[in-house]
Amino acid sequence: MAKKILIGVGVILLLIGAFVGYASTKPDVFEVQRSLVINAPAEKIFPHVNNFHAWEAWSPYEAKDPKMKRSFSGPESGKGAKYAWDGNDEVGAGNMEMQISDAPNKISIRLEFTKPFQGVNTAEFTFTPQGEGTNVVWKMTGPNPLMCKVMQTIMDMDKMCGDDFAKGLAKLKALAEK
Repeated sequence: MAKKILIGVGVILLLIGAFVGYASTKPDVFEVQRSLVINAPAEKIFPHVNNFHAWEAWSPYEAKDPKMKRSFSGPESGKGAKYAWDGNDEVGAGNMEMQISDAPNKISIRLEFTKPFQGVNTAEFTFTPQGEGTNVVWKMTGPNPLMCKVMQTIMDMDKMCGDDFAKGLAKLKALAEK
């Protein structure tokens, strides 16, 4: 009987080891990216992203928790502008700071999550002329520690975040094309 239990425990440990081993083969850096062509010049779109006060009109995360607590500091917009939030389980808590504001081409944001997990990532928006419109790319990159790699074998982070990015870009498109 004890031998069967030991064999069972050994098999379980072997499966866990194989699972963690598989997870460890995932990349050390993650990237989620979505893009959309907006029928407006970059000069019209850029201010909606460059000013955190304007995000309420298009960010998909604002809609997930209308009661979310928000605070702003630093300049009104552009480099140094800061935004902090504390919301429900779906949006968590954290803060953002504009690191690069190169109108009307690129915005880079330091994105720090404090709840439900801690992490620091980079969000980047690029605005590239395409025909009569602008191709807007929303990208997030960051470190991918082992625990995140394990979670990614169960959950599709690209789909989860990517779907939110696509919704946000669609709202940004509707706003900029008015």
